[in-house]
Amino acid sequence: MGEAILAAALNRGLSTPQAVWVSDIKEERRQYLKQTYGISVTDNNAEAAGHGDIIILAIKPQNLPELIPELSGQIRAGQLVLSIIAGARVETLCKGFDHRQVIRVMPNTPAQIGEGISVWTATPEVTEIQKEQARAILSTMGKEIFVADEGYLDMATAVSGSGPAYFFLFVECLVEAAARVGFSEDTAQELVLQTMLGSGHLLQKSGKSPAELRRMVTSPGGTTAAALQQFENGHFRELVQQAVEAAYRRARELGK
Repeated sequence: MGEAILAAALNRGLSTPQAVWVSDIKEERRQYLKQTYGISVTDNNAEAAGHGDIIILAIKPQNLPELIPELSGQIRAGQLVLSIIAGARVETLCKGFDHRQVIRVMPNTPAQIGEGISVWTATPEVTEIQKEQARAILSTMGKEIFVADEGYLDMATAVSGSGPAYFFLFVECLVEAAARVGFSEDTAQELVLQTMLGSGHLLQKSGKSPAELRRMVTSPGGTTAAALQQFENGHFRELVQQAVEAAYRRARELGK
């Protein structure tokens, strides 16, 4: 996700390679980023954080305890910390870094192709100019939604953050079902992917609700009705609700 932000910011002209520093523990990764994007690289987090006005934290949650002592007290007044670390609370970041200008973001994986959606919040100390800078960065990855209450980020984690996996699972199952009724795997994949893409675009552009579009496809006593009845028999709606609630509970647990 960090590279997705880097590539998008450079491609959209939000920054220049000369102004960007990236820290990574792996030499191979550093050289790849340097050669690909022409940026400066280091294995020293404090050195990277010393450059520029915006510090983007794109690390795994388990690495945060190692990062905090490296940057605590090293971040200048006026620098903006933008974190996409899953589960890392704003107050944890503020206390750990001894810095109050912090933005926390929950992006999702379609951001890698500029089709994502990011939900974000900011501390009161973040200026309007910094918020606009954040919006510009997040918009390069797709859409963005600002929320004043950090609690919504846990909800977003369960819906949009984990959501792509739900769709991937449904596609996986539908492809398997198509193959089982007789299609080759390649044809099944093509049929399902285009069906999903076309349905998503129709939903986005038609101005109609999902329920309304579903009813338009479903003729009484027809094939679609027979299929949907099986979903109802399997309590599909309840399963989706339970899945989202499980992800939401886990998101809250990870943030404690």
